[in-house]
Amino acid sequence: MKTTKTEFRFFTILEWTQEQEYLRKQHNNGWRFINMKFPGLYHFEKCEPEDVTYQLDYNPEGIAHKAEYIQMFLDCGWEYMQDYAGYSYFRKPASKMDGTEEIFCDDDSRLDMMKRVFKHRIIPLILIFCCVIIPQMFSQYHHLNRLSGIIFTGIFTVMGIFYLILFRTFAIQFWRYRKSLK
Repeated sequence: MKTTKTEFRFFTILEWTQEQEYLRKQHNNGWRFINMKFPGLYHFEKCEPEDVTYQLDYNPEGIAHKAEYIQMFLDCGWEYMQDYAGYSYFRKPASKMDGTEEIFCDDDSRLDMMKRVFKHRIIPLILIFCCVIIPQMFSQYHHLNRLSGIIFTGIFTVMGIFYLILFRTFAIQFWRYRKSLK
């Protein structure tokens, strides 16, 4: 019988809640999350099925003071799993929780996490979009008479559309969450 498994699942930086649910479902099905070493490759080990809540926190500043940061969560009963791409992974058996306990104690701290994601992930993407993608689109547009110009214009246009969708999705998610606080 297989005691470990690896699954590929891709979650964007905006889908941390879906990632948490995915890890919880895996644990409910008898697969405990071990780690992730490459984007989208989740490693699990066989375990007794149990309802375990997984939580992610995006806090690159916390990593600078890692021992204190992890101890804060340990004191609240959360098991630290790993850090990956700026996110810290924690878990806690549902049997040891008070209701719908989360690592965020209030809505403001959850909003702060979204602001950290924006600052450390979205702003650099906006800079790449403005400083690389847009100039390349215009640069390649002037070479449309050559096949390579047409191909590269298409590639940079698709990348530009992808970036705009990403920015729009994050803005809508952020706006909805902020509106729900009022």
